[in-house]
Amino acid sequence: MFETPSPNFDARDLPVTMLVLHYTGMQDAASAIARLTDPAAKVSAHYVVDEDGTIHRLVGEEHRAWHAGRSHWRGVTDINSASVGIEIVNPGHEWGYRAFPDAQIDALIPLVHDIKERHGITRGNVVGHSDIAPARKQDPGELFPWGKLARLRLALPRPARGLMDPEWSDGGFLLALERFGYDVADREAAVVAFQRRFRPEMIDGIIDGECRMLLLALLLPRPQGED
Repeated sequence: MFETPSPNFDARDLPVTMLVLHYTGMQDAASAIARLTDPAAKVSAHYVVDEDGTIHRLVGEEHRAWHAGRSHWRGVTDINSASVGIEIVNPGHEWGYRAFPDAQIDALIPLVHDIKERHGITRGNVVGHSDIAPARKQDPGELFPWGKLARLRLALPRPARGLMDPEWSDGGFLLALERFGYDVADREAAVVAFQRRFRPEMIDGIIDGECRMLLLALLLPRPQGED
């Protein structure tokens, strides 16, 4: 791990209960790290994971890094105070979004595991930037291998067994989505974010039976996704 200090941090006001995954959304790692360590940019993250698996630590976990922006998850709005942020190098949707290399994910997985164990973070609080800011963000995006993390119990699985359609109205679905953790002020953005995370093969913003089944299963005490 390389120490690449950023001056962009301050004191936490909350204990760490979340882990937020981002993509850098810039043309290359050097550009992303330059921005995340530039005092004028006023953004940072705790870690950057390059495509070759190299990890840079920018901010110590005891400090509040500036990665989440205006965001909300499960009633928490100062997510920077309550989270560790990891930036995963990828050009993102603006610069040529692509699959995440195996070397990068192989480096990310033990990092996520260690952070999760260190702070006692639940699987439901390992989230993407789009989960906590659905109206503003798309990262880490539909190509991120959440399933690989879920199989290692590092994130929630996509429910796969015993699925039943509760036949909620659209309003009922949004109430359930809010209960699960999402900010539903922008209704379509919240549905898109949910689909990007749990049904990435079809992201259309339309509430359908499959969306209802997946969300109901996720709200059960034991997510029905493990093999």
